[in-house]
Amino acid sequence: MGHILAIDQGTTSSRAMIFSSEISILAVSQEEFPQHFPKPGWVEHNPEDIWSSVVSTVSDVLSKTKLKAADIAGLGITNQRETTVIWNRNTGKPVYNAIVWQDRRTEEFCATLREDGFAQTLNEKTGLLADPYFSGTKIAWILDNVDGARAAAEAGELVFGNIDTFLIWRLTGGKVHATDATNASRTMLFNIHTQEWDQDILARFNIPHSMLPEVKDCADDFGLTDAAHFGGSIAIAGVAGDQQAAAIGQACFKPGMMKSTYGTGCFAILNTGDSAVRSKSRLLTTLTYRLNGKVAYALEGSIFMAGAAVQWLRDGLQIIEKASETGDMAEAAASDQEVYMVPAFVGLGAPYWDAEAQGAIYGLSRGTGRNEIVRATLEAVCYQTRDLLEAMQSDFAEDFETTLRVDGGMVASDWTMQFLADILKANVDRPTIMETTALGAAWLAGSYVGVWPDQEGFSERWKLERRFAPLMNDEDRGRKYAGWKNAVQRTLSSTV
Repeated sequence: MGHILAIDQGTTSSRAMIFSSEISILAVSQEEFPQHFPKPGWVEHNPEDIWSSVVSTVSDVLSKTKLKAADIAGLGITNQRETTVIWNRNTGKPVYNAIVWQDRRTEEFCATLREDGFAQTLNEKTGLLADPYFSGTKIAWILDNVDGARAAAEAGELVFGNIDTFLIWRLTGGKVHATDATNASRTMLFNIHTQEWDQDILARFNIPHSMLPEVKDCADDFGLTDAAHFGGSIAIAGVAGDQQAAAIGQACFKPGMMKSTYGTGCFAILNTGDSAVRSKSRLLTTLTYRLNGKVAYALEGSIFMAGAAVQWLRDGLQIIEKASETGDMAEAAASDQEVYMVPAFVGLGAPYWDAEAQGAIYGLSRGTGRNEIVRATLEAVCYQTRDLLEAMQSDFAEDFETTLRVDGGMVASDWTMQFLADILKANVDRPTIMETTALGAAWLAGSYVGVWPDQEGFSERWKLERRFAPLMNDEDRGRKYAGWKNAVQRTLSSTV
């Protein structure tokens, strides 16, 4: 009964994991689902694909471990944030595809918010920037562009949720319409200071309050799964957006601790404690978590393309067969070629926030081949992380650890992690359990139902697998980073 189930619903795949009472992974199941790109800059998912992949992976891990629902003490959910679903309250059916966090279709609306000065209000109340990244403008787009959606929403027939809320609704058979504070903080509709949906913002976006879920703590009672799904009911007891869950899984409970996750995108979170630090460097002020009603705030930097750029090498350019090849290829690249790739496939995130920027590669010569392009792609992720680190150092007056805790698929590459340490001039710590996103969701559920330790006990169990210390000399580091900054400046659109 001490087992904990975690659902990690990501941008390209869904995963389910079962952890033992000793906080070890017993089984993992993963299933990819299709991505849809109806127009340039548009990214969508079919919510039914997400739902079926979640049910399938949970059923699979239960089968692998020969466990029943009754053996699971609690379920934690973590999810791709900002991705927006609107569905019918009565039928449970989505009125449109999920609009993914990467989607840029609402840039025109965001430009209007910036022009009329409302972006300032948004930043003060939500800690966010007027950017298509967040859920609010996506909700408005669906209501304004899907036939009948506006009238149905105003009649109280439609509900909104990020993916966590959609899954909770489906898992509980429509009994619970709820989210946690971290996911709410990514909607652009939630006042992070009052911890409430903001009426002024809802009015500006023309979004009915009746659509919005109840906002709970990250470790809380989110209801019971319908017994029909997994042969019995399971208590949903923990929810957090994927990047916050990763910070929790990395035990970043103290102000000044920082983690960076390298998945589809790259997201760095610096725990700033009970201070909501207003960024002067175009970072986001957001939540690390909310537990027992108490908020820990964060500075966050968001990079839209990390692992997704490697995926493009595989599926778009077809110059690699699998991601695990990239480290050896980067090692084999010619040292006298300094190629820079700026992966602005869906614009640039922090600290640039240029929705109109497009991807570019600089420094090509006749001698440039696959290896050099692969190396430039891996290096770009590391350069962008330095952009974020420097911005955080500028914003956060207090000292914080220069050690970066890392997780996500890309951190398996020793080459990439060593270059990251080199370009940051900081230690990079890789934990023994790299599935920190699922682990964070599992800890929320496990601690809430009383089978896992508290923050202090959990922190003591965090274990280092390998530390990467910087080896590059200052001259090389400075030259390489200056080349990156030059490449970015040449890539930025004229609108920034």
